[in-house]
Amino acid sequence: MDIAIGLPNTLHIKGPDVVEWARRAEERGFSSLATIDRIVYPSYDSLTVLAVAAGATSRIRLFPDILLTPAYPPVWLAKATASLDALSGGRLTLGLGVGNRPDDYAAMDRPLERRGKLMDETLDLLHRSWAGESVTGDEHPVGPEPAAGGRIPVLIGGGSDAAVRRTVAYGEGWTVGGASPDQIGPMVAKVRQAWHDAGREGEPRIAALAYYGLGDEDVSKASLRQYYSFLGEWADNIANGALRTPDAIRAAAKAFADVGVTELVFDPTIPSVEEVDRLADAVL
Repeated sequence: MDIAIGLPNTLHIKGPDVVEWARRAEERGFSSLATIDRIVYPSYDSLTVLAVAAGATSRIRLFPDILLTPAYPPVWLAKATASLDALSGGRLTLGLGVGNRPDDYAAMDRPLERRGKLMDETLDLLHRSWAGESVTGDEHPVGPEPAAGGRIPVLIGGGSDAAVRRTVAYGEGWTVGGASPDQIGPMVAKVRQAWHDAGREGEPRIAALAYYGLGDEDVSKASLRQYYSFLGEWADNIANGALRTPDAIRAAAKAFADVGVTELVFDPTIPSVEEVDRLADAVL
């Protein structure tokens, strides 16, 4: 199982420290740099921070996990993602999902109630655009050719039947956040069964996210409470559930691997670059 690390793009951290975080993560051998996507929040934009991280590194993969796909104009998303993939030398894997926060959709003037339909339409447009088709009716495609030629790897997020369908139709696999290994086991089995029933070759990639904080516990909890404040009292459950010891991190890695996860993202809750080394020392 690959071990990835989240960039602290939702935390209160200076921009140059995020760049140093990316460099150090590559030096320590993490598989990917991941981001969490949010619009109505003082976070760093997912694709922007990954573009900057791409310029500061040369090998580590880039993984928005997940991008709130239907909230964005699809033609712009096709151009931006193709550009990032080409400029990074093919290091981009897209985690794509629908999200469920009304304020994010309202801010982007996109209808929340149509997000499932918009997701399907956007997935179709993205793949046609990456393959070089014109998606605007004009003579030219809207973006450059992705580095691998015609396709960017996609992992679909979500626990619905529609997410399984989209994984099989458009994805290289499935991604999940905020769930324990025991909770995701049945969904992993469902995705794999649908994958084989559809005649897809090989096995789907399976990614999962777990929050961690190996420094100041109070800072770790406060970060999560703030980010999830819209959930009310449930934010405390999330804050208390983060992994905060090396033993807990190693146990979680084993448990996720045992249920079939192929890449585990440890997402930070403390805005200190030392958290990269603390995590690497614990699990790599």
